Amino acid sequence: MRFRIRPLESSFYDLFSEAASHLVHGAALLAQMLDESTDKKAIAEQMREAEHEADETTHKIVRRVNSTFITPFDREDIYRLASSLDDVMDFMEEAVDLLGLYEIETLPPEFAPQVEVLQRATQVTADAMPRLRTMKDLEEYWIEINRLENQGDRSYRRIVADLFSGSHKTLDVLKLKDIVDSLEHAIDALESVANTVEQIAVKES
Repeated sequence: MRFRIRPLESSFYDLFSEAASHLVHGAALLAQMLDESTDKKAIAEQMREAEHEADETTHKIVRRVNSTFITPFDREDIYRLASSLDDVMDFMEEAVDLLGLYEIETLPPEFAPQVEVLQRATQVTADAMPRLRTMKDLEEYWIEINRLENQGDRSYRRIVADLFSGSHKTLDVLKLKDIVDSLEHAIDALESVANTVEQIAVKES
């Protein structure tokens, strides 16, 4: 059995939980964009604020790594995990920003399942982050994220097939394809988070 010296302070675990909570909030804001009656400009502003808050949490993690002699696990893994969490928020904010820039008032109903996958995956991720303290009961997390990522892939293919079915205007196809790509990238980034957690768990076992 390997002997590891672990720091007593718990700020890393708290910060990862904080980062994941930003994702849950961001996914909820994204879901509101599906509602035709919502004030999309107001939601976009809230998403920009959420993205800035997520960036600040990422900066806190990096500063903590740089100022801590003994970290709870490898520094490279901490950087990778923080970066992947930040990527998720960036891609969700990108999707909302594109909705405003492209002046899209209503997303096709086919987008709803993709957003639902994002909401579920961000919540599962947020639920898993506190378990980094003990590295226990994490396997179900990355298995569920993998399942959701596969579900998201199927949803993505259906959306793209519909966009290129000939029932949409060419310019609308280009705009909506950019948005669904951002959603797909966000889901992929969540899978990257899960893969990093799995690698950390294996190293720590």
